Amino acid sequence: MGNEKLYKIGELAKLADVSPRTIDYYTKLSLIEPERRSDTNYRLYSDETLHRLRRIETMKNEKYTLEEIKVNLQQWSKVTSDDTVTDKLTSLQLHLEQLMKEAKELSPLVQQLKPKQLKKLYHILTQPTAACIEALIVLLGKNPFS
Repeated sequence: MGNEKLYKIGELAKLADVSPRTIDYYTKLSLIEPERRSDTNYRLYSDETLHRLRRIETMKNEKYTLEEIKVNLQQWSKVTSDDTVTDKLTSLQLHLEQLMKEAKELSPLVQQLKPKQLKKLYHILTQPTAACIEALIVLLGKNPFS
């Protein structure tokens, strides 16, 4: 831990732009937890908790329920404890959700395409999609080629 800055609940709330009550609630739900307690029994939170809190807020803004957020955070923690990877996974998941919404909106237009146009669209989308899947597999440490 060393020189890592630790925050009291009010400081953390201000940095994360949430209320102290929100932090209390997330702590009760085990979405976040204090790094340790001070000599005067204040809960102290780390930068890692700040990053996790920001991830939670981002997912809430994307309309995830707190239960869904908790499950996702637990799954990502099993994959890696590296915040950079976890942040990237969060970003990718949110982006994927957005793409799925857009694909639903475009579905009526896709159904009106002629077979030749549909085949061209398929080829345009297949290669980047496969590359993304490969990158995720490598990122998650499950590279089938190693």
